[in-house]
Amino acid sequence: MFELPVRRKGQVIAMKDDEPSEFLNPLETFGVDVRELRRTRRITLQALGKVTGYSPSYVCKVEKGVVHPSERFAVGCDKAFGTGVMLTRQRERALEGDHPSWFLPYLTYERRAVRIFNYSTLYVPGLLQTPEYARASYRLSSPGMTAESVESKVAARMSRREVFNRAEPPPPKLWVVLHEACLHVRAGGPEVMAGQLDRLLEDGERSEVTLQLLPFEAAPAVATPFTLLAFDSRPTLLYAEGPVTGRPQDAPKITTAAGEVYDQLRAEALGRRATLDRIWRMREEYRRE
Repeated sequence: MFELPVRRKGQVIAMKDDEPSEFLNPLETFGVDVRELRRTRRITLQALGKVTGYSPSYVCKVEKGVVHPSERFAVGCDKAFGTGVMLTRQRERALEGDHPSWFLPYLTYERRAVRIFNYSTLYVPGLLQTPEYARASYRLSSPGMTAESVESKVAARMSRREVFNRAEPPPPKLWVVLHEACLHVRAGGPEVMAGQLDRLLEDGERSEVTLQLLPFEAAPAVATPFTLLAFDSRPTLLYAEGPVTGRPQDAPKITTAAGEVYDQLRAEALGRRATLDRIWRMREEYRRE
């Protein structure tokens, strides 16, 4: 009789070759499919690793569901197996499965945007989060979530950063106005916050990222966080979330008004260098705790 493995908190259970498919999550299914395609085509772990640019150990861990596959790995597998974009799309669907259904349209638009304008009021936006910060955020918002679910959602959120590493189309230009409260709302302890501010300092130096801090002493033009997505060949989209839902809007009257609000926020915010200086000072405070 088949027995389900006992998953202890924070433990990752590797799949066995005969693991029934009905007990696999979408990313584990991806690993099984890669393994079966590799074996059918008589490709060794070493050969697939060489083609995809990863070690045989990494390939093995993906196949066993121990690590989440990168986009580069999925693309490399499609080339090695001659499967077009099947595995690349399968990976995307698997990661999207760890987001609420109402958020999926936004993810599609985010990947296609050429310019992203974000205003955040309490939390660092997902595109700039560290895994530790994201993990702490999920635990705060959903304390009953299992460790396995948290890790899947963290991996899905981290995958959004891949847009910065792609060659074609070019990475989007990201402009973030971050209310200073985001530096003080603790998702995790001082070490997690210090690491998150390190990430902000690193990203703030990237050519495609502009980061501005809206200080406490400035009156914000609006208290609600929102994101504007601009494209080359379609209207600009406004995205704002409510407590349990959110949806993109492209009515010109709405997006134009949101753009004017965003201009006000940028005008009231600190400049790029002053922003990084204040983040650096806050990071040092966390390190001293």
